[in-house]
Amino acid sequence: MFLGMNYDVIIIGAGASGLVCAAECGKRGRSVAVLDHAERPAAKVRISGGGRCNFTNRQMGPEHFLSQNADFCRSALSRYRPEDFLALLKGYRISFVEEEGKLFCAGGSREIVTMLVRACGEAGCDLRSGCRITSVGKDDEGFHVATDQGRFRSSSLVIATGGLSYPGLGASGFGHGIAQQFGISVTSLKPGLVPFTFSRSDRSLWGDLSGISLPAAITVKGRKYEESVLFTHRGLSGPAVLQVSLFWEPGEPVMIDLLPGRDVEHGLAEKAGRRMELRTALAAWFPKRFATRWCEVMAASKPLQQFSQKELKAISLGFHAWTVTPAGTEGYATAEVTAGGVDTKELSSKTMEAKRVPGLYFIGEVLDVTGELGGYNLHWAWASGHAAGQVA
Repeated sequence: MFLGMNYDVIIIGAGASGLVCAAECGKRGRSVAVLDHAERPAAKVRISGGGRCNFTNRQMGPEHFLSQNADFCRSALSRYRPEDFLALLKGYRISFVEEEGKLFCAGGSREIVTMLVRACGEAGCDLRSGCRITSVGKDDEGFHVATDQGRFRSSSLVIATGGLSYPGLGASGFGHGIAQQFGISVTSLKPGLVPFTFSRSDRSLWGDLSGISLPAAITVKGRKYEESVLFTHRGLSGPAVLQVSLFWEPGEPVMIDLLPGRDVEHGLAEKAGRRMELRTALAAWFPKRFATRWCEVMAASKPLQQFSQKELKAISLGFHAWTVTPAGTEGYATAEVTAGGVDTKELSSKTMEAKRVPGLYFIGEVLDVTGELGGYNLHWAWASGHAAGQVA
């Protein structure tokens, strides 16, 4: 005889995907328990977008996601669009702002978290924070979860525990471990949307430029992103860097165009008859501190009239194809997401249910589905949570 609490659905993880899934299950009349070890729900949502919560993007499609199973996300994304989440916000009278297709919460991320928790409450869900899980199993009567708040049983179990990024917020590999416990494979994992670190030699050359941000284009493995690049004490960050980190592998160089779309050679040639120093000319395009350092490292500054055409061509090429080989990344401590995860080939793309373990679902970041920067990962949380919530 089972001595514990019975529910139709147990969801482990009170993050973005877990809360959406819970509300959807509850609206169908399912009894739902949401268990999370953290004291407050949706910690990553609270800090997303610098506290502004970039919750989705107008340009939503599978081409913005990385996975070994490229088509997996297509079904969930087609059935839960940005307009669907905007309708949810409207229902709770939450306003938003749009910046180049990215949608942010006008009142900050706390409004989104409050909305999600409220939706779960209205759907009758039992949200248990500070609940530490000691074991998960399955028998002929369903799934059972042992915790420091008692034992729980359900016919459906949803894993919404996220990935390894931001361990300071409590992130762990718990969900990946559950998958492996039930014989479901996990793809290779790595920090994603994460800053690069310089090699020791590059750090000595560029590390004290920390704080300088430049518009640039970065290319890795044919993937090119044209956004800003930020110099840090340790290496390179900024949107363009975070984007290409999804495709970078250790030891690979990255190519940076520091003046995309500009004819540097022509611009310098126009000034070639002057006594103007190279670093002075470059200061028209770059912060003075960067222009001075570039000349110290890459091209000795002298009056432009003393440069040959061949030298000006080489200087131009240096700006358009600056090649840096990162020593590594800053790791999961600052990575916005975990790239890789539960192998989606073992799940239904329509329901997120494990093909070989009926009643077991995986949603959100724990899956091998990683979005680009710009609201894509939160939208995947909404879409995958919604998909599982229709059936779990």
